[in-house]
Amino acid sequence: MRKLLLYSLVIFTGILFTARLLYLQVFDSSFQQMSEINAVSVVYDYPQRGYVYDRHGKLLVANQPSYDVMVIPRNIKKLDTLEFCKMLHIEKAELNRILEKARIYSPRLPSVVLPQLTKDEYAYLQEKMYKYPGFYIQKRTLRDYQVTHSGNILGYIAEVNPKTIEENPYYQMGDLIGVTGVESQYEEILRGVKGVKYIQKDRFNRDIGAYKEGVFDTLPKPGQDITLSIDETLQAYGELLMKNKRGGIVAIEPETGEILALVSAPGYDPALLVGRQRSKNYTALYQDSIAKPLYDRGLLAEYAPGSTFKIMNALIALEENVIDENNTFSCNHGYSYGRGRKMGCHSHPSPVNLNMGIYESCNAYFANIYRRIIEKYPTPQEGIDVWSNHLKSFGLGGFLGNDLPIGRPGKIPTAAYYNKIYNFPTYKWFSTATISNAIGQGEVITTPIQLANMTAAIANRGFYITPHVIKEIDGKPMDDPTYTEKKFTTVHPQYFEPIIEGMFDVYNKGTASRLQVEGIEICGKTGTAENFTKIDGKKTQLTDHSIFIAFAPKDNPKIAIAIFVENGYWGGRYAGRIAGLMIEKYLKGSITRTDMEEWVLSRSLEEEYAKPLSGKPFRINQ
Repeated sequence: MRKLLLYSLVIFTGILFTARLLYLQVFDSSFQQMSEINAVSVVYDYPQRGYVYDRHGKLLVANQPSYDVMVIPRNIKKLDTLEFCKMLHIEKAELNRILEKARIYSPRLPSVVLPQLTKDEYAYLQEKMYKYPGFYIQKRTLRDYQVTHSGNILGYIAEVNPKTIEENPYYQMGDLIGVTGVESQYEEILRGVKGVKYIQKDRFNRDIGAYKEGVFDTLPKPGQDITLSIDETLQAYGELLMKNKRGGIVAIEPETGEILALVSAPGYDPALLVGRQRSKNYTALYQDSIAKPLYDRGLLAEYAPGSTFKIMNALIALEENVIDENNTFSCNHGYSYGRGRKMGCHSHPSPVNLNMGIYESCNAYFANIYRRIIEKYPTPQEGIDVWSNHLKSFGLGGFLGNDLPIGRPGKIPTAAYYNKIYNFPTYKWFSTATISNAIGQGEVITTPIQLANMTAAIANRGFYITPHVIKEIDGKPMDDPTYTEKKFTTVHPQYFEPIIEGMFDVYNKGTASRLQVEGIEICGKTGTAENFTKIDGKKTQLTDHSIFIAFAPKDNPKIAIAIFVENGYWGGRYAGRIAGLMIEKYLKGSITRTDMEEWVLSRSLEEEYAKPLSGKPFRINQ
C-alpha cells in the first residue's frame, strides 16, 4: 500500500511538471514577449502643443524646437565618462546621480539626462552620440511666449514629477506638463497625444527597422489651440500702470463673464520659465518673499473691501425694505454708538439720503442702514444670516469657480462665526458688535476677482456669469454651462437703479469727480481699507490700501473692473485713476486723460513698501 502511494505521488508530480512545461512552451507567450521587448526600443513622438491667442486673435504663446539627451540605462555600454561629461558640460557626480535616478525609475524606459538643448548644442552633439550606446537625442517642443506679460494667466510647463507619473500612466519620466495658469487648467486640451514608435534592435543593439513593419506605431495628435477672453492690449496696459506698485486689477465683460484683464503686480516675464535657466529663474522668483511675483494677487489676495462694500449694504437695505431712496440720516463727522464709541467720517453736508450717502461715501449713513438690516429680525443671529445670504448670492464669501486652478474664498461672516467669537450664549452680542461691516472693514474679506464679479452683477442689474478666461477651443465657442448660465442675486432688479445713480454721481459730484473721462458715463465707488501687519510681534498700522470698483457705460455696460493698490493711500488716489484709464483704454482704444496717465506712470510706491523693513515712520489714514 505504501509503495502504491509513493508511485502515485511520483507519477502525479511528473504529470504536473509536464503540463506546466507544455503550457510554458506551447501556449504561454510571455517569455516570447519579454524577449521581443528586450529587442525593441520605444521612442515617443511628441506633438506640437496647442497655441494660445487673445480675444482678438493675437498670438500669445507658440512653440519652439527643443532637444533632450535621453538614456535607456540597460543599453549603456562602457564609455569614457570624463569625455562624455565634458561634451555635455556637466560634472561626473551629477551624471552619476542622473543615471542612478534613471535606473530606479526603469532600466528599460527612457529618462532625460540633459533637457532643452539649443539648436547649436543639438547640431554639435548629434554627430557624436553614436559613440555612446544607450544615449540618444529626442526632439520635443518648448513654449515660445510672444508677450512679456501675463505670466500669472498663461502659467508655465515643466518636467512631470514622480507623483503625477504614478497617478497618470500617460506621462513618462522627462515629459512636460502644465504647472500653473492656463497651461495647467487646459493641459489635456493643449498637450495633444504623443505618438509611439517601436524600433527593433539586433544583438549588437543596432536599429534594424520598425518592429513588425510599424503595425503598432501611432502618430502624434497635435494639441488644440485655445482663444482666451483676455484683451492683450488692456492686459499689457494694466501691467504698465501697476509698475512699481503692488496689487491686482480684474476687468470683466459683464454680459458674458469673460475676464478681459487679470493683472497681478508685480508680475514676471513668462519667458523666464522656459529653457535651461528655468529652474534658476523659478528659484529666484519663488524666494522673493517680499514682492511675491509668483503670487496672483488678482485671485489669491484677500483684503477688506473698504467703502466699495457700502453699496452692497444699500442694496440689501432696499431689498429688505428697511429704507427707501428718501430716508435721511444725520452725520456729525461720524456715527456714535454707545459708551463713547464713534465711527468717524469726513466733512460733508448733512442730513444724508441714499444718493448722497453713496457719492459722499458717508460712514454714518451706512452704519444706520446696516443696523436697520440686522435689527429687522428678532435676534441679531437671524439678521446676520439674512444679510450674509444676500451677499453670498453676489459670489462673495466663496470660491467663484473661475477656470483658473487657484483662488481664495474671502470671508462673509455668519451668525455661527460671531457666536463662536463672542462665546454665545454665555455672552450676548448685538448689531453694534459687528458695525464695522457697514463700511467694509471688520470681518468682511474679499479678493479682487470677487469685487469685479460683484460689480458686474450690479452692472447687469442682478445677475452674473461665473468669470472665466477661456473663449474658444479649436475655433469653437466655449459652451460649458458653468460659464454660460446666469446666476441671479437675491436682490430684485428694481433696487439696482438708485444704487447705479449713486455710483454715477460718484463721478459727477462725489469722491471721483476729478477722475471723469469725457464721453464715457462711468459708475464707480471709491474705497479705502485700513492696512495692518505684525512687526516684531506687534500689530502695526501701515498706509491704507487704495480700492476702486467701476463699470461703463452706465447703460449696456461693456466692462466692470476692480482695482486694489496696496499702500495706495485712499481710493481715488491710485485705484480710481487706474480704473478710469483702463476703462478709457478698453472702450476708446486710446487715452485722452494723459494728465492722469502721466501721474500714475511717474509714481512709485516702492518707498512705502520698504518702510516696514527700514523702520521709517508710517503715514496713517491720509
